[in-house]
Amino acid sequence: MNVTAKGMPASKEQRGLKSRRAEALASRIEEGAAGLAAFAAQLSEEQWSTPVSASDRRPVGVIVHHVATMYPIEIQVAQAVAGGKPVIDVSWEGVAELNAKHASEHSEVTKTAALELLKKNSREAADAVRALTDDELDTAAPFSLSFGAPVTAQFVIEDHALRHSWHHLARIRKALGR
Repeated sequence: MNVTAKGMPASKEQRGLKSRRAEALASRIEEGAAGLAAFAAQLSEEQWSTPVSASDRRPVGVIVHHVATMYPIEIQVAQAVAGGKPVIDVSWEGVAELNAKHASEHSEVTKTAALELLKKNSREAADAVRALTDDELDTAAPFSLSFGAPVTAQFVIEDHALRHSWHHLARIRKALGR
């Protein structure tokens, strides 16, 4: 085992074992968040308040804040899978309830607050992903949002924290005809 001068286990960085895959995933998270932030920053107040769709009546601003709010949760799930722990207590019904509660509690979110949270939480999510090893990215565990299939931590990152900003930006652009 590699140890530091104080006899503590050496970190990945100290051992020079940074994962290129983790870096690439983290960079894509940052890219997606930056794209969403850049688009949202130039919206008018009317556009900020526009519902995203007839089926999803949440305003654009609430959606931007929602993406920001979800990063810590999405990363916790990925870290659990990276540690080989099954994630079996998450359901799509629970996600819908969480989203509805969020929309209710943040219906008046300001652009400044949403964009600051998006920047902070996406940066922290990217940093957490950068800390993962290739072995952790390759670790699979049952995941209830994937019907209990044993999926890898990398899949969870790609399908949730990475994809989320891209998905909602596309929906916002469609809602605004842009």
